[in-house]
Amino acid sequence: MACREILGLLQTLGAACFALTSVSAQAQQVRINKLADAAFGTIANFNVDQRRSRSICVFTTPLGTRYQVTATGSGAGGAFTIASGASTMAYEVQWAASAGQTTGTALAAGTALTNLTTAATRSGCTTAPATSASLITILRSATVSAARSGNYTGTLTLLIAPN
Repeated sequence: MACREILGLLQTLGAACFALTSVSAQAQQVRINKLADAAFGTIANFNVDQRRSRSICVFTTPLGTRYQVTATGSGAGGAFTIASGASTMAYEVQWAASAGQTTGTALAAGTALTNLTTAATRSGCTTAPATSASLITILRSATVSAARSGNYTGTLTLLIAPN
């Protein structure tokens, strides 16, 4: 029975009800930094997948808070594509919850990868570790070899949130 219900009953009896609750709350926060462009430059070898890995910093507070990452690209419906005029080229995105990785878990556009943890102990990774996650982008050789020549660009948006 809730305190309000008890209060109503006790007031009819001439008594009072007091509920003492101690609540300590801290907003969960997630920060990401040390991002940079994944420049592939001029690609000469079409027989090899082109892979770029960037170690970044993901920090959560309070420490130990789990986080999730959602990625969307600049293609139709948030697809991971880059474009040169009317020509487009698909790419893949992977995420690893530790720094220095060249492979990770594949991300699907607009779908959260959840239940991730970070080794970062300071906002901005100002103390060791300097980075705590890896963002990996991949242009598959079959996609590159079938693409038209051009200067391809696109945008990848990452949403990092408490889990």
